[in-house]
Amino acid sequence: MNSQNKIAFIGYSGHAYVCIETAFQMVYDILGYFDLEKVKRNPYDLDYLGKEEEFEKYNAALFCSIGNNHTREKVFNIISAKKENAFTSLIHPRAIVSKSATIGTNTLISARAVVNALAVIETGCIINSGAIIEHESVVKAFAHIAPGAVLSGNVTIGERSFIGAAAVIKQGVTIGNDVIVGAGAVVLEDIPDNYTIVGNPAKKLEKRQYA
Repeated sequence: MNSQNKIAFIGYSGHAYVCIETAFQMVYDILGYFDLEKVKRNPYDLDYLGKEEEFEKYNAALFCSIGNNHTREKVFNIISAKKENAFTSLIHPRAIVSKSATIGTNTLISARAVVNALAVIETGCIINSGAIIEHESVVKAFAHIAPGAVLSGNVTIGERSFIGAAAVIKQGVTIGNDVIVGAGAVVLEDIPDNYTIVGNPAKKLEKRQYA
């Protein structure tokens, strides 16, 4: 990276701060942010560039830094339909990513995260601080692996699922789409789509439906 690489963020709160810090570490030139309106809190003194649809006015890579998995997917898809290859990924210099791993676009790999041999991280994922994605695991599009979570080898995490902080997923387990795994949960068996699960060992708490 060098200071000539320009990036702009879509969304500017909470999760975006982590993304911005990572971009600083990668020596990006941050142009500013897009959002529905100018935000009141501006800890990084970034310029407001307008609403998301105004992205084409600027010559910069984009990163969708919206924390909500479903909203992030929606915004990503809208912009990608207008411009191919608009987005980039952010990998913190202090993350460990195997050369044999595959990282999709608009994915954040935070500091101290580990992505091990032959792991696949698809589009729009969040691999948060200190998370461990072990060998041959697959994290599908727009999923979020929270700080300190551990995916043992050959784990599959479904689209838009959320794995809570310090949760542990046993080797070979498959988690469905739109699943929420509570913080500290220990998951020992496959979980179907749309469930919330908590505890050690993890138990199904409720099933939800998304429109």
